[in-house]
Amino acid sequence: MSQLRPAIVLLLVLTLLTGAAYPLVTTTLAQWLFPVQANGSLIEQHGVVRGSEEIGQAFSQPGYFWGRPSATGDAPYNAMASSGSNLAASNPALDKAVTERVAALRSANPQASATVPVELVTASASGLDPDISPAAALWQAPRVAAARKMTLEDVQAMIDRHTAHPLLPFIGEETVNVLQLNRALDALQQ
Repeated sequence: MSQLRPAIVLLLVLTLLTGAAYPLVTTTLAQWLFPVQANGSLIEQHGVVRGSEEIGQAFSQPGYFWGRPSATGDAPYNAMASSGSNLAASNPALDKAVTERVAALRSANPQASATVPVELVTASASGLDPDISPAAALWQAPRVAAARKMTLEDVQAMIDRHTAHPLLPFIGEETVNVLQLNRALDALQQ
């Protein structure tokens, strides 16, 4: 009994600290310091949630930039089924999927160069990546410009304005959030 009582007290104290106090403090601080991020970085339009800055969306119309393919299960960009395809580089199923994606992209982008950026044909590890490189966005720019009846220079300027730069040049890469870029294009044409 002399060993059981301190063990039970310690269990209760640690349960209160790690199961109640710590989550309450971190949630309160997150809501206070980073309210947008703590609530999912949601993007609203006229009071309706249109998506999240952190989760990609399936765009397939010619007037929109397309993001990375999604490897999530039943529905593309399903955050509840986040996963990669788990196909090895030597897997014939991956080769077939990439070949099909390259053919579809070349067909939809006949005026672009023959070299398709790799991120447009391969899914990210989570299958939810919302960003592409500026090079992948520029590769799609002729299709988007033609579909929206804009000049290529105007579309390229939009890409430049929506390119996020890393805090330090040697840490990370430049990215373009596909949803934000597409929303900016829609706003420009309203």
